[in-house]
Amino acid sequence: MSKQILMLVGDYVEDYETMVPFQFLTGLGYSVHAVCPDKKAGDTIATAIHDFEGEQTYSEKRGHNFAINYDFNQVNSENYVGLVIPGGRAPEYLRMNDRIIEIVREFDAIKKPIAAVCHGAQLLAAADVLKGRLCSAYPACAAEVKLAGGQYADIAVTEAVTDGHLVTAPAWPAHPAWLAQFVKALGATITL
Repeated sequence: MSKQILMLVGDYVEDYETMVPFQFLTGLGYSVHAVCPDKKAGDTIATAIHDFEGEQTYSEKRGHNFAINYDFNQVNSENYVGLVIPGGRAPEYLRMNDRIIEIVREFDAIKKPIAAVCHGAQLLAAADVLKGRLCSAYPACAAEVKLAGGQYADIAVTEAVTDGHLVTAPAWPAHPAWLAQFVKALGATITL
């Protein structure tokens, strides 16, 4: 049986920030359970494609449908070695779900690796797990990181930062750095 990773998603989660980690971690041999409140295995969510096209903020377009592969109400944090929190608009409303907040706190309390990207920091802030922590996020979420007691890491969009078991990045262009740091936090080694 492969090691399991939990991924918290919802409608209009960022497409790349969901699809790429899901496929990458699955390709490494992890079993990734993508879950969403009020959804069960076989249901789908809509994703959004966020791009940087020269305006003051990102643009948004409708992305792919993404299949949920595990029932949300069956999640037991003890069964997972790590947690992935993609960005997009989903964290904005997922943070209103008590069980989502409880899950984030459960992973943090026992220091299991947590990878959050872009607006995923909204869940970290809502779960009150950022006090004294270095955390990157989409720049528009810097205020939330700071208000939650975290230190906002203002890094390039292609970079990521690790603080203990917390691995964060500003957006999907950081996937190579973010996923490499998360895999290291999981204790896995990739050799060429």
